[in-house]
Amino acid sequence: MNKNEIKEEIDRLIREIEFHNHLYYIESKPQISDYEFDVMLSRLQELENDNPEFAYSYSPTKRIGGDITKKFETVLHRFPMLSLSNTYAEEEIVDWENRIKKLTQGEIDYVCELKYDGVAIGIRYENGRLIKAVTRGDGVQGEDVTNNVKTIRTIPLQLKGDFPSDFEIRGEIYMPIEVFKNLNKEREDSGEQLFANPRNTASGTLKMQDSSAVSARSLDSYLYGVYGDNLFFENHFSAVQNAGSWGFKIPSSDKRFIEKTNTIKGIMEFIHYWDKERYNLPFEIDGVVIKVNDYQIQNELGFTAKSPRWAIAYKFKAERVETILESVTYQVGRTGAITPVANLKPVSLGGTIVKRASLHNQDQIEKLNLFLGDTVFIEKGGEIIPKVVGVNTLNRSASLTPVMFVGTCPDCKSQLERKQGEAQHYCPNDEKCPPQIKGKLEHFISRKAMNIEGLGSETIELLFEKGLIHTFSDLYDLTFDQIVNLDGMAEKSANNLLQGLGASKNVPFSRVLFALGIRHVGETVAKKLVNHFQNINALSEASREELIQVEEIGEKIADSILSYFSNANHLKELDKLILIGLQFENERKIIKSNKLEGQSFVVSGVFESFSRDELKLLIEDNGGKNVSSISSKTNYLIAGENMGPSKLKKAEDLKITIINEDDFKQMVS
Repeated sequence: MNKNEIKEEIDRLIREIEFHNHLYYIESKPQISDYEFDVMLSRLQELENDNPEFAYSYSPTKRIGGDITKKFETVLHRFPMLSLSNTYAEEEIVDWENRIKKLTQGEIDYVCELKYDGVAIGIRYENGRLIKAVTRGDGVQGEDVTNNVKTIRTIPLQLKGDFPSDFEIRGEIYMPIEVFKNLNKEREDSGEQLFANPRNTASGTLKMQDSSAVSARSLDSYLYGVYGDNLFFENHFSAVQNAGSWGFKIPSSDKRFIEKTNTIKGIMEFIHYWDKERYNLPFEIDGVVIKVNDYQIQNELGFTAKSPRWAIAYKFKAERVETILESVTYQVGRTGAITPVANLKPVSLGGTIVKRASLHNQDQIEKLNLFLGDTVFIEKGGEIIPKVVGVNTLNRSASLTPVMFVGTCPDCKSQLERKQGEAQHYCPNDEKCPPQIKGKLEHFISRKAMNIEGLGSETIELLFEKGLIHTFSDLYDLTFDQIVNLDGMAEKSANNLLQGLGASKNVPFSRVLFALGIRHVGETVAKKLVNHFQNINALSEASREELIQVEEIGEKIADSILSYFSNANHLKELDKLILIGLQFENERKIIKSNKLEGQSFVVSGVFESFSRDELKLLIEDNGGKNVSSISSKTNYLIAGENMGPSKLKKAEDLKITIINEDDFKQMVS
């Protein structure tokens, strides 16, 4: 293909991918399979890598992430992002509505919306393209998180239809409940401290330096406020509906996420409905918002110093119930982490029957001063995880005994350990403690790790109890006769399991490393390590200093990796897995040219057409070498925006050639 044909093909793929992206993430009406979508995305990525001059900033490949932002720039809001006045009392909603009627003439329409419990965001579009995304901050200025917001698949990079040439849309970025649960499950499996609630996790995610890590967190959004100087609609409800036609994920009126009413009765019905139904949503809300619909009336009503007079938020009270603490048991995770669990007299809370609640660790038990048989207060933390928040000591009798944290593992009776600075106790007997062994095996076969089809937690339990498996390599020694004779197994199931084990030998190195279950090495950390060290030998021989040099690898992770590879049994198991044929080397791409042969590059800053990882791949694809720090042997510094001044000065002092991304395009085009 010539350059014009390549450009046309890239433009076509961008349009098709965004069309199917919208159907999948916003309308939930996919027309093609995941495989077909991935093939198109892969083809687009390939064309962009080969033709970097056509790698547009609004391409859907940019959602994958890879940009590194060391410091988030502070940006002034074009229109102040004021917070709403709020109340927990219905009487104050009535008073607010009465004041509105006195301040203006005629009938007033109100718009009732959900109050999403996430992170407020303002996103600017020019000529239909996403230009900048800024957090609320203090209402006058916020932080530029554009690179991270671009990874959110429900936020369009390019709009469709008839939209204003320059406007800002506001709304909320949140973490879906299911994503939050899965993330905490992964952290629990990795021996990391659990996140408290989806809102704080969404906020922290949006401020992560690596946009590829943000992309992996699967944030979502609802956008519902349009701001600009020349808008072509007269009220808020109409603006929201118009925004939906441009490609935004907006609150659905069919699901009652947004409603119009002209009476206080209608407002109260909306409040009462969602006070009960909020527990059935796939995301968190903490109340509802009521706004005057008409823009002209909004302007007449104006603002106070802190909030608009034409809007108010009603916040739901956190539901709290009392019940009896019947006992405390202790769970052992695959990393050996010990988690105390409160076993409760069953009680209804938030539409579900609660029988258990996490007590987190010894410090939490001592802080609550718990006694067995206490009357305890239970709330749903972040409307999701039941937790014990207090004790009704007035009901405590003299015969009750205090809860004492265990000193030994409840399963293998090993003496528990607690490292300095850590909240949890651990069972150190990782090679003989049954829950740890089974937990490691279940993690190894899980979907995001080896993804072994035909093998689930129940089968792992059965194989372990029969003495057939104890280590990862034991799985690959299983025979057809051993499997087919298990309870519930048949010939087809046994063959599927063996085929799944065979197929897992093609799983890439980063997922194999994640599957090993090294403490603190989750999916993202595993990818960082693989991209840096390339193979298991280099990783296993790395020093503490070399590990810490890897992006996002701190001292705690480095120490955990060193501890893992210092264990003779772990090294013996790795040798077995290598002989079995698992992938322990990063797949290297075929070099497309030798244009950069013998040249070393340092990539620093944020770029418009590429992520940093994409630039590094292009360097390697064309025979060049990536180095992490500037020295006299460095040939080029590719400098982007927000690059550190010290790095720039060092390059200038050493007389290193400094180029921008356009210069680099010329070198490889």
